[in-house]
Amino acid sequence: MIELRIHGRGGQGAVLASLVIAQAAHRTGRHVQVFPEFGVERRGVPVTAFARVDEKPIRVRTKILNPDHVVVLDPALARTVPVTDGLKRGGSLVLNAPGAEALAPFRGKGFRLFWVDATSIAAKHKIGTTTAPIVNSTMVGAVARATGLYAPAVIGPSMDEVLGEKGPRNTAAALEAFEALREVEDGALTAVPAGAN
Repeated sequence: MIELRIHGRGGQGAVLASLVIAQAAHRTGRHVQVFPEFGVERRGVPVTAFARVDEKPIRVRTKILNPDHVVVLDPALARTVPVTDGLKRGGSLVLNAPGAEALAPFRGKGFRLFWVDATSIAAKHKIGTTTAPIVNSTMVGAVARATGLYAPAVIGPSMDEVLGEKGPRNTAAALEAFEALREVEDGALTAVPAGAN
């Protein structure tokens, strides 16, 4: 079983991102489960969403404490919330950030570290507003590249299924993030080869 935890803020669409990720994984013939965790629902407060993917039916219904992958939609959360708590050694941290320096606090901890400037990509594709781009769907492409859970070919149909007429624009942003994702490895910035997972 592969388990993901997504950290965002209210209004950033962490729950919606988990739904698209699950839909994409489901299109590969696997079983999926998604659920959110939040307190008082209001814009800007931390929100966590979870997704499980498995080859067989998923019976467990607990919160994910030891994820294989962590996705962070808001880089400021990585400074204030313990986003890597429980992340398995060898697991992946996929961060929306303007540069690799945001991953500096996580180096040397046994995680694979990925970043993409999803905010700029979302703004370019006019997802959200110019002052508050919404990066959730953009990060779906980054997750595909970092984890290998689903191929880029299933992103479009999954976006259409979940987002309807907004699907194509969000798909374009996700595919751009898929190509733009970078990995920080041994202190050096590297491109992530497509399908390298």
